[in-house]
Amino acid sequence: MDRAAPPDDAGTVSVDLDAWPDLTIVLLGMKITRLRGIATLLGLGPAIRTFETEKPDGLLHQDLFLWRLDHVGIRQYWRDFDSLERFTKAAPHKNWWADFSRDRRGTAIWHETYRRAGGMEAVYLGMPNPPGFGTFAPTIRRAGPHATARRRLSLTGSA
Repeated sequence: MDRAAPPDDAGTVSVDLDAWPDLTIVLLGMKITRLRGIATLLGLGPAIRTFETEKPDGLLHQDLFLWRLDHVGIRQYWRDFDSLERFTKAAPHKNWWADFSRDRRGTAIWHETYRRAGGMEAVYLGMPNPPGFGTFAPTIRRAGPHATARRRLSLTGSA
């Protein structure tokens, strides 16, 4: 794969995604909802930045950005959904999620997942005004067929 294709006369290039038929993008956000959320948010930064040098299997790239002063975001590109799911079910993410689900420590979080192979899903935990899909799609309980990202994407099997 030529990663340095020359641009056309207008300076335009595109990308060849054929090597990633199940490319999965996850957009994550954390919003401060209480004063103590500042410490929670700042405490996660170093751990998240380690993924830039010690990438979990399947993580191709991530971008960190600011939605607003009280709302940060991460966009991650995964080789496939199974890699993303394995990461979420293993330490340290599994432990962090269990702790966070019990005590959000002054923050709210959300994610949206988009698959090249098809399917999109989202979950919002404590978000006062869910962004993205939550701005136009009806919200539903995260239970039964909507309990996990795999189920919300209508995928069979497990990672």
